Amino acid sequence: MLKKIPTRDVRLGMFLQSLEGPWLSHPFWKTRFLLRDPVDLDALHKSGVPAVWIDVAKGDDVAGAVPSVPSPTVAAAAAAAQAEPSLEDLAPIDDAPHARVELLSELDRAAQVVNRSRQKVVLLFNEVRLGRAADVEQCLPVVQDVADSVSRNPSALISLARLKTRDDYTYMHSVAVCALMVSLARQLGMDEARTREAGLAGLLHDVGKMLVPADVLNKPGRLSDDEFDIIKLHPARGFELLKSGGAAPESSLDVCLHHHEKMDGTGYPNKLAGEQISELARMGAVCDVYDAITSERVYKSAWDPAVSLSRMAQWQGHFDPAVFAAFVKSLGIYPVGSLVRLESQRLAVVVEQGEGMLLTPRVKAFYSIRGQTRVQPKLINLADGSDRIIARESPSDWNFPDLSEMWRKAG
Repeated sequence: MLKKIPTRDVRLGMFLQSLEGPWLSHPFWKTRFLLRDPVDLDALHKSGVPAVWIDVAKGDDVAGAVPSVPSPTVAAAAAAAQAEPSLEDLAPIDDAPHARVELLSELDRAAQVVNRSRQKVVLLFNEVRLGRAADVEQCLPVVQDVADSVSRNPSALISLARLKTRDDYTYMHSVAVCALMVSLARQLGMDEARTREAGLAGLLHDVGKMLVPADVLNKPGRLSDDEFDIIKLHPARGFELLKSGGAAPESSLDVCLHHHEKMDGTGYPNKLAGEQISELARMGAVCDVYDAITSERVYKSAWDPAVSLSRMAQWQGHFDPAVFAAFVKSLGIYPVGSLVRLESQRLAVVVEQGEGMLLTPRVKAFYSIRGQTRVQPKLINLADGSDRIIARESPSDWNFPDLSEMWRKAG
């Protein structure tokens, strides 16, 4: 049974089902859990959250409480609190929300998050396309599910989201940038509230593209100058759209408007430079470009993740160097899915990052360059010194149609 109580009455041993008030002000990523840690209880009491819903069937009730039948209004509110799906419904309730797991262990849950997030983004963007205000509240569970997955293994969801189809690009790009922003925010040491803001801003950054004519947005060939001018209107149009809805935080408005600004002042729409661009907008610029160039588009093929980072590093004046350096650390110099050449003259695909070791990921070797033939795939932990990466390779130079499948399978 669900019961709404003032936050001041919350005690250890209660099962938190949901929190009242704006989601961005909540002290936890995860709201459905048994409250056991005094630090969490103290954070909740200091958060300003006015009230919470507890489930007395899964945890303690208020001292001296007498069971009662809820009124229709209370019952409806309680049902609404239960209605929102979450990864916590799929996992043991005592799962540590930030416990890191191996990539293969997270892939199935990450795939569920990707599919669920895509559905919600499609609904959101279709509403915008029909001229209705963006329902920011519907985005919040998406950000939470994405952030939970990124906590367990950053590479899983980020790598899966990169494999979007050309038809899905507009929707899945928003999910991917959300995940990249969360991962980058944590790398930069941001607190949970700021990390939430970064994730939400990433999810909403391209909402203005829903107001771009489809024949321009999805044109397979090179855009004319006039068509590119139309595309360049999407940050301002998205900003106005979110602002008119009245629910988006200032950080989301800012990233929506300024994620195409460049550090040297040559970006758009306002040609801001350096410190004129907020930190979150500088983060958005890096995440937006990385996902764009590593994804299949109607007018271009995807670039290899490691090759993409190498090329981005050469674009002088485009990105904030400190933000970009943190971004590389968050993904690894050789992100999952990268094709690399080993000193043993084998080709391998990166399958897992080594914690804290940028140059020595785990890879799956599958091709002999000397023999010019496939070999039995072999997992190698480069941290043990048995082999090393000597070069990045572009998949377009080799014909491996199953490369993306290879890193997703064990063995």
